[in-house]
Amino acid sequence: MEKISVIGAGSWGTTLSILLARKKRNVEIYSVERKHNLSLQRDRENKLFLKGIKFPPSLKVNLSLKEALENRIIVIAIPVKFFRKIVKRIKRVGIQGKEKIFVSVAKGIETSSLLTPSAIIKEELGEVKVGVLSGPTIAKEVVKGIPTTCVIASQDITLAKSLQEIFTTDRFRVYVHDDVLGVELGGALKNIIAIACGIADGLGLGTNTKAALITRGLAEIIRLGKKMGADSLTFNGISGLGDLITTCFSPYSRNRFIGEEIGRGKKLKDILQKMKMVAEGVETVKSAFSLSKKFDVEMPITHQVYYVLYKNKSPQRAVDDLMNRPLKSEWEG
Repeated sequence: MEKISVIGAGSWGTTLSILLARKKRNVEIYSVERKHNLSLQRDRENKLFLKGIKFPPSLKVNLSLKEALENRIIVIAIPVKFFRKIVKRIKRVGIQGKEKIFVSVAKGIETSSLLTPSAIIKEELGEVKVGVLSGPTIAKEVVKGIPTTCVIASQDITLAKSLQEIFTTDRFRVYVHDDVLGVELGGALKNIIAIACGIADGLGLGTNTKAALITRGLAEIIRLGKKMGADSLTFNGISGLGDLITTCFSPYSRNRFIGEEIGRGKKLKDILQKMKMVAEGVETVKSAFSLSKKFDVEMPITHQVYYVLYKNKSPQRAVDDLMNRPLKSEWEG
């Protein structure tokens, strides 16, 4: 049986480790923070990010990154803001053998390079085997065994199918895909639209507004994705529209929560100071704003979220500006 290491012990990394251990897979979890790692080993529970969920007896907490990297499948569950730093650490420690398989479960775009997580892995580690797991996967629902679907994407479809078998359970159904870029962009960009929907919630706007933000948000995600070389059909699937709907409506969505707090008049820095977990959309909106300029793609919702988060624009003014843009047909932009 393939040995699996999960690098990163946030709520999602922990959930995947538990899911695999419950399936009797040979899995180890490693937190990049030693103090946190020791608490995981002592408590047999992630009290910081997934309180109340005990680890299965077979789940091992590994205190050594070097030992964790000896396993064949390496799942990297690290926010994109810190993703390259951890991949560089993996590179320094060293990986033996070309048969290693890296699986990214991060959802974001690096602000400095405008690269997705799988591209960062290849830039740092060379032409290693890479898969991407993404979709509407709220950790607290998955760990409770609530039926969930997601996608595993790889340019090597044989690899994707082997990972599909590893991660699939009777309550966690995995589909294969070959459009790695499209899957990653869908997972990253939907967080921006979720912030916009949260702002609408905070302002007390209705379901009509949210429906408009989701559908028009999906349209601008597709426009950018196509320009970057992704398949437009990918964004209508589980990792695109599916993840978008979940993140925009879920009470567990960190990105929607941030938007809601901003809509209620709170400042971004004050919201982030009180949060334990990372909301990827906060950084991704910078990347998406830059990508829209680079590829000359109209992304009005993304731009307004950027102005609200980083240019001190009032949420109500952003809504007004979106509603009063020049009139056009639905498919123009």
